[in-house]
Amino acid sequence: MLSDQHEDIRDLLPEFPFAPYRVLRAPLKATTAENLVSTHPDMLLLDGTADQVVAEDASRRLALAWEIGLPPILVVLEPGTLARFRFEAGAEDFLLTTASSDEISARLALVFRRAGHGDGETVIKVGDLTINPDNYQVYVHGRPLDLTYKEFELLKFLAQRPGRVCDRDMLLREVWGYDYFGGTRTVDVHIRRLRAKLGAEHETLIETIRNVGYRLVPRPRER
Repeated sequence: MLSDQHEDIRDLLPEFPFAPYRVLRAPLKATTAENLVSTHPDMLLLDGTADQVVAEDASRRLALAWEIGLPPILVVLEPGTLARFRFEAGAEDFLLTTASSDEISARLALVFRRAGHGDGETVIKVGDLTINPDNYQVYVHGRPLDLTYKEFELLKFLAQRPGRVCDRDMLLREVWGYDYFGGTRTVDVHIRRLRAKLGAEHETLIETIRNVGYRLVPRPRER
């Protein structure tokens, strides 16, 4: 929920059904697309009850940040104000503050379905690392990484098994495929490149297990 007026979702939508949702609050005016990378919300609820123009501006600003892979936007409005709101600003749908619990659930489910939620892979989060398989984007502590396809697949495979040791043969087989004729040295080269792109502060997210392989850990090891 993005609001400068309300701390609790129930103050904005009194009938909001908490199950199965988890609601986090952030300021409406100050929040940028980059601020949302670490939490990667499934949906954005914008508070348009106090100032529709501010809500429109926020909706437009966030909707234009398509490269971040933002979720659908819904704007919460007071009854009688819907006609004045410009949905071309980027919002997918709206909710009125008087909406019942059943209506809120139905609208959220409809927007999720239109957005294709459930068709793609789930966003992977391990510590400061966020991986979005739907759009091949990776962020470490909010910073985007420019990865090749194989680097992405290798990092994703490790992140799907946090803390688990993956030997080189497994990585070669699962990431490169059975028909790949290169040796396990290829894995070492790609791990080295991944660490370089993670940067000095986060390169130890990928640990080397001597004579075995690698594992991804939630937090970088202290130097």
